[in-house]
Amino acid sequence: MTEAPRPRVLLLHGLWLRGITLLPLRARLRAAGFDAECFDYRSVFASPREHLARLERRIRDWPGEGPIHLVGHSMGGLLSVECARAHPELPIGRILCLGSPLAGSSTAAGVAARGPLGRVLGRAVHLLRAGVLPLPEGFEVGVIAGTMPLGLGHWFGRFEGAHDGTVTVAETRAPGLIDHLEVRTSHTGLIYSRGVAQQTARFLREGRFERRG
Repeated sequence: MTEAPRPRVLLLHGLWLRGITLLPLRARLRAAGFDAECFDYRSVFASPREHLARLERRIRDWPGEGPIHLVGHSMGGLLSVECARAHPELPIGRILCLGSPLAGSSTAAGVAARGPLGRVLGRAVHLLRAGVLPLPEGFEVGVIAGTMPLGLGHWFGRFEGAHDGTVTVAETRAPGLIDHLEVRTSHTGLIYSRGVAQQTARFLREGRFERRG
């Protein structure tokens, strides 16, 4: 009897990070039965257009059949949404954004306003400030947002409402999301949390998160 193919998942890291940071999440998703891989890109030194071109090729070149789910942390979630918008013909399945500022990042705006310091955002500054609204139609997009206020965002602006130290919960919300979950972790902690990995697997399989209690 032929074994059913494992659902394919492509993981995208965020600004200033590299694919290696997603190895713990990849390992947990593989243990949960997914064929998970990491997409590495130079978040600061190349443009979003270049990232999207490489991401498109990576998806097209992945052998096999069936949808390819995208899980993006922070900026990686924005790129995932933009890829779906630009290439609706690709076999993109569900899209899960981990702490992604879909509505635009006030932290990025604060950094960009500080003259030469804004260069640390590289060529992603417009994408991070503007966000990716409205969401493209025809795709199932979900969000996990952190609520532990630990991060560098405090240095560049004032947060309103719950936040993960870098992105506010409000910035992760968007009309058209099929589910949205808040968890008690920081922005970077989203990619290392065992609970987030479990919720990621649940969302990719069922299109919704598990609510306890």
